[in-house]
Amino acid sequence: MHTLYRLTPLALAALAVTAFAQQPAPSDGADMQALIAQLEQLKANYAQEVRRLRELDMQVQAMQARLSGRAGPGTTPAAPLAPAAASAVAPSSEGYASSAAEAQQAKQEARRSVDDVKQQQAALFSRRFTIENGLTYARYDRKQLTLNGFLALDAIFLGNIAIENVESDSLTYNLAARWGVSPNLTLNMDVPYLARRTVYQKGGAGGAAAAIAQEETNGSGIGDVSLSANYRLFAERGWRPETVLTGGVTAPTGRAPYGLDWKVIERDDDDYIRFAVPQEQPTGNGVWQANLGVSMVKTADPAILFANAGYIHSFPRGFSDIDSNPDTVNPGDVKLGGSVYFGAGVAFAFNERTSLSISFSDKISTRASTRFKGGEWVKVIGSDANAASLNLGVTYALNQHTTLVTMLGIGLTPDAPDFTLAFKVPYML
Repeated sequence: MHTLYRLTPLALAALAVTAFAQQPAPSDGADMQALIAQLEQLKANYAQEVRRLRELDMQVQAMQARLSGRAGPGTTPAAPLAPAAASAVAPSSEGYASSAAEAQQAKQEARRSVDDVKQQQAALFSRRFTIENGLTYARYDRKQLTLNGFLALDAIFLGNIAIENVESDSLTYNLAARWGVSPNLTLNMDVPYLARRTVYQKGGAGGAAAAIAQEETNGSGIGDVSLSANYRLFAERGWRPETVLTGGVTAPTGRAPYGLDWKVIERDDDDYIRFAVPQEQPTGNGVWQANLGVSMVKTADPAILFANAGYIHSFPRGFSDIDSNPDTVNPGDVKLGGSVYFGAGVAFAFNERTSLSISFSDKISTRASTRFKGGEWVKVIGSDANAASLNLGVTYALNQHTTLVTMLGIGLTPDAPDFTLAFKVPYML
């Protein structure tokens, strides 16, 4: 039986040099120099072939990682390199995948930016536990024209004209924990801490239209804590997007905006309050709320499409004082109007670490109602709102477990904040 051996070019050159060395010494050294030159040429060719094999190996691994997200359960992956070729490849340098472990790592990194987008829009069910630290700054500035008087002959206004301006800055630190109970269920808890500063300005101070009175109040404390759950109804497959159902409840753990102590800045000659502000800013809305929503995410390489919609219901709650007049105390009940929210956007995964998103979000709230003790429900005029925003975001994977998320929101309606700037750092175990 004959045994076949596979010889590389370098091995052939070595055998040639050995055979030549066993022959009698040549009369002329020209033959030796020729063999040495041939050996050097074979070495250079061999090194070039190794580099080509390394590049092909990297291309195959990168294509496998790219197609892994679109490959179905029955898809057969591309065949790996033959053992002889794999053994000829030198240890990988930076950016090369020359082993099964490195190939699997490249495959995970290729979907990292997609996972980061899913984490922000719905939930990431592949992580057992995630801790997220967030910091959000919001700016709110609203001017309102106030007319105190009456119309004469339906054309001439008699009275005082004043401009009221409210400027508010809020800084919110949010600590969130997300626990993956099963491959299709996650539980979430969000605990905010707020610090608010509000400046009130009122024209017509002291009866003079040109005079402006200004007062500043602050407030800080824990906000309204929320608990929620995400359940994956459908996984992404073919044309069907990943669909997640979200349900949650928000507890009134923050300082309610009802029954606050007031600071009277100015009274008129009849002892009527002309200008008063709360002594401390609230940190919550004061009522229990429940929400139910649905979100969808669809990958269309290199884009990621997402959308969401939901409804927030507020439950009535009683307070010891719901009167806006600081001189009177009237207990009663408050019922905030229901809110419908929706949004949609697109994200682009530039590479395995970075993605850019642009989205639109809107929240429409109906009028709130109040009821004094023993009275009837009365709608609060001006309590309805339509807050629409344009959002720009960037996610960047700092390492295997940590991601930096930045989001800029631009208000499109008077009820929305002028702008918001948020930074989030989820740490995924």
